[in-house]
Amino acid sequence: MAVIQKYGKNYSPDLVCHKENHPSDKIGVPGCHKKWPEHNTNWPRPVARVWTVVLLLGTCLLYCARVAMPICAVSMAEQFSWSKRESGMVLGSFFWGYCFTQVFGGYVSDRVGGEKVLLLSAAAWGSMTAFTPVLAHFCSQPILSMTLARFLMGLLQGVHYPSLASLCSQKVVESERGFLMSTVGSGSYLGTLVIGGAGSLMLDLYGWESVFYISGLLSVLWAYCMWKYLLKGEGPIITLESLGSGGAPSKLSKRHWLRLFKQPAVCAVIVTHLCTASTFFTLLSWLPTFFKDTFPDAKGWVFNVIPWLVAIPSSLFSGCLSDHLISQGFDTASVRKLMQFFSMGVSSVFTLLLCGNTTFPWAVAFVSATMGLTTFSHSGVSVNVQDLAPSCAGALFGVMNTCGAFSGVLMVYFSGYLIEATGSWASVFALITTVNLLGLCTFLAFAEARRVDIDSSRVRHHNIHI
Repeated sequence: MAVIQKYGKNYSPDLVCHKENHPSDKIGVPGCHKKWPEHNTNWPRPVARVWTVVLLLGTCLLYCARVAMPICAVSMAEQFSWSKRESGMVLGSFFWGYCFTQVFGGYVSDRVGGEKVLLLSAAAWGSMTAFTPVLAHFCSQPILSMTLARFLMGLLQGVHYPSLASLCSQKVVESERGFLMSTVGSGSYLGTLVIGGAGSLMLDLYGWESVFYISGLLSVLWAYCMWKYLLKGEGPIITLESLGSGGAPSKLSKRHWLRLFKQPAVCAVIVTHLCTASTFFTLLSWLPTFFKDTFPDAKGWVFNVIPWLVAIPSSLFSGCLSDHLISQGFDTASVRKLMQFFSMGVSSVFTLLLCGNTTFPWAVAFVSATMGLTTFSHSGVSVNVQDLAPSCAGALFGVMNTCGAFSGVLMVYFSGYLIEATGSWASVFALITTVNLLGLCTFLAFAEARRVDIDSSRVRHHNIHI
């Protein structure tokens, strides 16, 4: 486990020297350079708080629109006479689109601004969600139109998290990134709960079409309000010229990217995020089946709701804790490692407890603890990419998320094979623990928090300890 170091109270990671902001320093003073080229673009704290709430709501609506299809899949299959295989094809097509736009979304966000990409994508996937019932009813082959619609949904929503990472690295100071990312990340759990409750109610009262209409229109309304009140009506225009003329820190050549991927710290965040995403997807996919097989008489709403209710405050707490430790002068890298230790190390203890014979209340408690501790990664590896490469955090996070999504699907399939081959859930939980420990050891050994996206010659005179 990482040993947390604390510096003096006068230590400030955002200041390199006192001459930095003097007007006469525009030409440059030997041995005294700015650490952050984009320092002056940071949001003031009140503005950052407003954006945090708005992005939390946007992520909540993102998951409402994403989960609308799984909730309505049974009703749609009955109406359109889909087989299990056809239903699986519709649901699975989202994943393939989701993987293809991760890097592209981050790349564009690093150059034109994450807020523009978020706005355009939200308006697009919100409209697609609202038009889904129209496409289903007016197409002669609903299975084809729904498969294509879900694929496009994946393409449009794939840019969301890389854009968030890019926006956070450009606009939020280091000591407040943990709170923003953990708060916004909790929107995924909140959205799952909202659409699970309200969506099921609308499905029973008004039909499956209403779920798509409401979630889609609310998403479009959110995009309009962000454009009107936060962006002040500025046109979210993305041109080829703007993509090619991003800020100086964004212009990373192939040589710079190769140098970036040779950094042990960069490889560590990719491997760790891959392991985190794989175990999370596996738990998300198989836990309902585990409860149904092990406790057939248990009520589904208990194990489908309680873990997510625990995950929301846990995610918020991890963000507040990490930012508090950094603001008190603790080493940023050690704080990131501590958060990841809780996410992958301590959570694995509760995962292993599921291997033995246990009662239903204890099983729910262990799963809730596991899911709650897993959210600590929002203040660990998910933020660490912004520490390492703020100038290209969006594109780098896209690479991480693409690897995590692919490995997640593979691990979900492999877990199903283990269940059939061994007939025991213990093998799956042991696999999850092994992957978690692999990612944790990699992160503890190689993770850092210093910038690696700029030449060391530019900062070799800086007396900075991270």
